[in-house]
Amino acid sequence: MATPQTQQNDKDIVYELGNLTLMSDALETKTGQDGLNRALQIVSVLQTTLDCDALIEIFSQEISSMIPHQSVLYEHQTPYFRIENGAHAKHSCSYQLSAAGQSLGQMTITRKKKFSVQETILFEHLLCSLVYPLRNALLYKGALTAALQDPLTGANNRAAMNTTMVREIELSRRHNTPLSLIALDIDLFKQINDQYGHTAGDYVLKAVVGSISECIRSSDMLFRYGGEEFTILLSNTDKNGAMLLAERIRRSIYTSSYRYGDELIPTSASMGVACITAEDNAKTIFERADMAMYEAKKSGRNNVKFAGTD
Repeated sequence: MATPQTQQNDKDIVYELGNLTLMSDALETKTGQDGLNRALQIVSVLQTTLDCDALIEIFSQEISSMIPHQSVLYEHQTPYFRIENGAHAKHSCSYQLSAAGQSLGQMTITRKKKFSVQETILFEHLLCSLVYPLRNALLYKGALTAALQDPLTGANNRAAMNTTMVREIELSRRHNTPLSLIALDIDLFKQINDQYGHTAGDYVLKAVVGSISECIRSSDMLFRYGGEEFTILLSNTDKNGAMLLAERIRRSIYTSSYRYGDELIPTSASMGVACITAEDNAKTIFERADMAMYEAKKSGRNNVKFAGTD
């Protein structure tokens, strides 16, 4: 389907053994070179990485001499992520990708002038070289995510927290920027499990993560490090910003209606906030935030305490 501004192809690209031959024939017609060798070269180059961002960039570079373009855009729906290189232009050529019945997302290239019919056909054949490397990269990305994600709530897990804190502290020191940590514990969570059941408790955990996620920025990082215990790592955030965010989260959890079946489960959280100091490492900043959180619990729960006297 084409319009005066945009050309778009909604075909599915499915990798089959015969497609490599079609791709080599298309390349030979376009370039006047040995099409099979060029096709195999592209496939080989694309197999050098399992990083999705790098893979899309390499693909764009490999096809640029055959199909000049200003930008390349890759979108994946579940889970959603987007990779874009270059400046988006007026005209586009787009295909849905799939392999063995599995959706692999959508690939789009754009430029200032329309794509010819021959170029759209060539693009379709070139995408055959991308399908299997892309599927492998997506599987790798999924495995990494699973290894660093809490399966119940979807928050990052403790292993991810340990790695991320070391990295963020190093970046904070290198760029001389503030870094804050919030430790959060759901109040009286054992009573929730005892009174409403563990399935209801799991629901509350997921609902609380939802409340936190609605409050934090995309740059903030949420981790579940214990049963009902969470941390939020705030890059480039000082005491005032961290305390404001913690209070917003506290209020959101306390005022939300967590309804499980016919039961409305009252829920609150206690939080401690710590900011990085010259003496801190990942262990000590966590310990200070954790101690402040326990001070919040001792002070009647459902409140926020800051670690330190400044």
